[in-house]
Amino acid sequence: MKPLDGQVALVAGATRGAGRGIARALGEAGALVYCTGRSTRGNPSPYARPETIEETAEMIEREGGRAVAVRVDHTDESAVQALVERIDRDHRRLDLLVNCVAGEDPMMRQWGSFWTTDLANGEAVFRQAILSHIITAKHVAPLMIRARRGLIVEVTEGDTLSAGANPLTQTVKLALKGQALHMAAELHQHGVAAIAIVPGFLRSESMLEHFGVTEANWRDGGTKDPNFLVSESPLYVGRAVAALAADPNVLARNGQLCSSWELAHAYGFTDADGTHPDWGAHVIDWSAFPAAFIQMFRDGSAQQVAWLSAVSARTEAFGRKIP
Repeated sequence: MKPLDGQVALVAGATRGAGRGIARALGEAGALVYCTGRSTRGNPSPYARPETIEETAEMIEREGGRAVAVRVDHTDESAVQALVERIDRDHRRLDLLVNCVAGEDPMMRQWGSFWTTDLANGEAVFRQAILSHIITAKHVAPLMIRARRGLIVEVTEGDTLSAGANPLTQTVKLALKGQALHMAAELHQHGVAAIAIVPGFLRSESMLEHFGVTEANWRDGGTKDPNFLVSESPLYVGRAVAALAADPNVLARNGQLCSSWELAHAYGFTDADGTHPDWGAHVIDWSAFPAAFIQMFRDGSAQQVAWLSAVSARTEAFGRKIP
């Protein structure tokens, strides 16, 4: 008996990276996994990368799991609605939604200060990376509310308020953390949880290419960046999501921002190679970064602590006013 036997999961953005790792881990745990995205054989997404949702589904099946690949553009509300209606018609349940669309959208790869940002694709970024998540959660939530159970996971980046290298990426990554928090407030009384999760230094397909290595010899990338030696495979954050989905007390984490490494300590799972990568405990090697970049992080960290302290005090005061 596997922990997610009988459950149905939808991984939106299961084509590559964290989405593919999460889909594989859910299949490994026994769930039937719907793998969606825009990249199919002969019909790639604008990313023009080789990975496809069919490959993800085939990986799950080779590993003994069950999967269904469905091409869906999650910015198309009618297509998302049709997908959810299909799942409901075929299974009368949907236990888990993982929103992982556009996690590695090339339009968010700029580096630089906000006053130098190219905003030509700004609206497209927000539609692809934020609105798609809201559309999908909107149509999934009623099934979970009806069943009085379920989990919605927002996959984002950075276990603080920050993440990303330009205002478009920063806005996306912070918005997804806030989306989980606000959904949690509405869903809690219905027995449904919403949680944001982040991986550490992720060895996605594009990151392996960047370092000129494969999953078999990935440690060779440490010669270019010592921090890469603490990286994790996409299966690690996948097993974190599977552990959350199997936890009968998952509502205790409702609205929280979790990390793969913290959940590994809590639930005891490992990465594919049996290790426990811990980005949170890692002492970052900053030697390759310019002084101004490091100062920005120093200033930003102090400002975040002050911001969070003030907001926490205000929120506690507001809470005392609620009857």
